[in-house]
Amino acid sequence: MKNWKKSLAALATTSLLAFSASQAAADETMQLQFQTHHNASSLQGKALLRFAELTKEYSNNTVQIEMHTSSSVVNASEAFEASSMGIIDGDATGAGYVTGKNPAFQFYGDIMGGYSKPEQLLGWYKEGGLELANKLYEKFNMHLVGVFIATPEALSSTTPLSGIADLKGWKFRSPPGMESEIFTKLGAGPVVMPFGEVFTAMSTGTVSGADASTLAVNKKLGLYDIAKYATYPGFHSMPIEHIALNLDKWKALSASQQAAMEKAVATIVPEVISDSRKADKEAAAELTKEGVTLEDWSSEDRQAFRKAAQKVWAEWATRSPEAKAAYDSHIAYMRKIGILD
Repeated sequence: MKNWKKSLAALATTSLLAFSASQAAADETMQLQFQTHHNASSLQGKALLRFAELTKEYSNNTVQIEMHTSSSVVNASEAFEASSMGIIDGDATGAGYVTGKNPAFQFYGDIMGGYSKPEQLLGWYKEGGLELANKLYEKFNMHLVGVFIATPEALSSTTPLSGIADLKGWKFRSPPGMESEIFTKLGAGPVVMPFGEVFTAMSTGTVSGADASTLAVNKKLGLYDIAKYATYPGFHSMPIEHIALNLDKWKALSASQQAAMEKAVATIVPEVISDSRKADKEAAAELTKEGVTLEDWSSEDRQAFRKAAQKVWAEWATRSPEAKAAYDSHIAYMRKIGILD
């Protein structure tokens, strides 16, 4: 009897494997054109190129992604729209670029001052955030395959930035949206400008500082050749990188092909976090030797920033029903994991 059961189990396993192989062989080969604003040598750019290779591997070569880097097809702010219209197939930028379509995208792009670790924010996506996000994305003919997140960003400055009091009158490069509103409430003077103009603006004194990226990326940009102060560890911003595909293209994929893309995202997620932390740690050591002052804000100053941010979150939540749903979900999750009273 036992031998009979073992034989039946082995037969079932063999049949399942044969079915999986035949299903993969039956899948139509899909060639997808993605675009990211990151360059190929950056942390995020490398991760996205790896995502493309992993998708090909996991799908048995049936999903082939060409990842166009450095916004080589359309402007970064146009990638989402171009994907939804089918001009390209996928957008690998972030929801922060499309807050004009619906304010709710801000809550899927960067929860300013909300989470201090990427694992916390990724936990929210795993516990319902991704499903909630897709209710919004799919209204715009897009499907959110997944997200990945690097370490919190660092503020760079030519003047001391040791605490919240130093924000008064501080003129700095800022991305648009929620961040500008938070820093304005705290007395700073945010100047919205493209990422690529940061170095020149700081060199000429147009601004005294910048919110550009992580400590390691800022160093690579050469910002600390000018700015001799930086906030580190970061706390104010942790942009969410999304991998979103035209909804019609997503539906055209088989279940196994969709799973391959999701598995590829899941593979790069911990790699990006690990690589980003390592790069920041190395940059911090090098910058300290070079005379750059790394400002680690006190818990009181961090909390003051967070309270200002919470007021702006609540204001954004009133701007659309979808924004309210995302806000409520984040608040509930933050309370669940004990990072919000």
